[in-house]
Amino acid sequence: MLDDRKRVSTPFQHRLAITERESVVVDGVNNVESFDDQEVILETTSGMLILHGKDFHIKQLNLDQGNLIIEGYVMGLEYAEEMGKKARGFLERLFK
Repeated sequence: MLDDRKRVSTPFQHRLAITERESVVVDGVNNVESFDDQEVILETTSGMLILHGKDFHIKQLNLDQGNLIIEGYVMGLEYAEEMGKKARGFLERLFK
């Protein structure tokens, strides 16, 4: 439930929009942890977000405003439930 989750106080609200599986707009981006043409790992105001796909490229990135636009074919996405140690452990397992 969303009410049970701790809210991070931030000026940027997290929002994700995917259009025709070919364009992704993400608001509330704090940092881009990793990026290649098949996977993007982002730290957002709602936790870690991992996008899977192919032919990804960054069309626009503005960390001052907290937004990112990616083009490419989206095959899936997932969120890490918590930031901090748990999310870092999750990322460490990804890179083994």
